Amino acid sequence: MEKTMRKGLLQSIDLYEYILETSVYPREPAPLKQLRIATANHPWFVMSTAPDAGQLMGMLLKLVNAKKTIEIGVYTGYSLLLTALSIPDDGKIIAMDINRETYEIGLPIIRKAGVEHKINFIESQALPVLDKLLQNKENEGSFDFAFVDADKDNYWNYHERLLKLVKVGGLIIFDNTLWGGTVTQPEEAVSEHRRVSRGFIIEFNKTISTDHRVEISLTPLGDGMTICRRIC
Repeated sequence: MEKTMRKGLLQSIDLYEYILETSVYPREPAPLKQLRIATANHPWFVMSTAPDAGQLMGMLLKLVNAKKTIEIGVYTGYSLLLTALSIPDDGKIIAMDINRETYEIGLPIIRKAGVEHKINFIESQALPVLDKLLQNKENEGSFDFAFVDADKDNYWNYHERLLKLVKVGGLIIFDNTLWGGTVTQPEEAVSEHRRVSRGFIIEFNKTISTDHRVEISLTPLGDGMTICRRIC
């Protein structure tokens, strides 16, 4: 039986499996399935974007006619490949991650899918790259879409920079904003390895809820995704 990545917050595993088997997997492009399976045996496989969350992200990319995007945190590249498959052939993605080794797990599949030419992968911390982009005024408001799945302590720092880079009407999506459901649990009940990032996520969720520069929707797909639409 195919190994399923348990990332959903639904209490019923059977119900989550039902969603995947009836709605997600039948429509998952073959390259994405290949990459998901290739990632399943990696020690950090839980870091990959959940396929149900990815399905919504692919639809959102097409709804805003995204052509120029940013991705912060790549891992093996499931969301990156999804984006590359969703944008036009002349679309571009600036993708940042501190670990090229994990990106190279998915790179052969990305190449086989014929979309590597859309990707500019930069092995780096994200903030210096974003700051360099902002040094060129032409980059301001020039991106259609951004996806963030990286260090949680910098989510707000990323948000402030991305608001300058993404156009009005564009989307910014932050992953893991329910942090395994721990955002509602007492701190002492949360495992030690989740505790620090939990605090950053709670603070981010609180702060962005009052940010009137964006419309937001915190969706309980995968590990929680906060979808932001820039309105000013």
